[in-house]
Formats: sequence, C-alpha cells, structure tokens
Amino acid sequence: METPQEIVTIASSDLLAKVQEQKDAGHRLVQICATTLEQLELSYSFMGKEGITHLRLLLPRDQPSLPSITDIYFGAFAYENEMHDLFGIDIRDIRVDYKGKFYKISEPAPFNAGCLIPTRKQPS
Repeated sequence: METPQEIVTIASSDLLAKVQEQKDAGHRLVQICATTLEQLELSYSFMGKEGITHLRLLLPRDQPSLPSITDIYFGAFAYENEMHDLFGIDIRDIRVDYKGKFYKISEPAPFNAGCLIPTRKQPS
C-alpha cells in the first residue's frame, strides 16, 4: 500500500508556524532535505497517520537564512547543522550549534559555491 504524500509550498517567514502545526497534529519529523537549484530548495518532511507532508520553501543562494525549528523538534539540530555546513544556510537560534564544525570540509558551503556564510563565534 502506497503512503499518500502532499507537497505544501510555504514562504520562509511561515516556517515556524507551519512546523508547529505539524507538531500539534502529532506528526513526527522524518527528514529535512536541501538542494541547490537556481535558488536553494528545502523540504521539511513529516509523517502522520494520514501520510507524509513535505513543507517546501525556496531561499536565495547568496545569503540564505532561516530560524531553527529545534525548539519544536529538538532532533532537527543535526539537519540544521548539515544545512549550514554544506549549503551555507544561516540557521538562527539553533539549540545545538556546531558552529560550522559538524562536517570536516575543505571549502565552505561546497553545495552552494559563492555563498556568503556569516561568521559564527566559536565557544569560549
């Protein structure tokens, strides 16, 4: 039996509210995926009894930024650190921040060449 899936396009400004709706409905976070097209395309996937919902949003490639969803789904910290390191997305207010050291990479944001990554303070 196939699991029903729905893709819902959202504005980045609606991310926290839409993620909270998924949490309130009892859905679990399945994954967060990013890819580089003309813009960055992100998909936040949630599973509930009725199927899978993908929240999809686009970000500019030059200085991408999003709020963290770790206050809603704590386990998202791994996906968010990955998006920062590999795509140069500035994730604001992440609860577990590896400060650009989640992956050992030879160049910043290798999947989004030319991205201007904001400087993050190293822990004292």
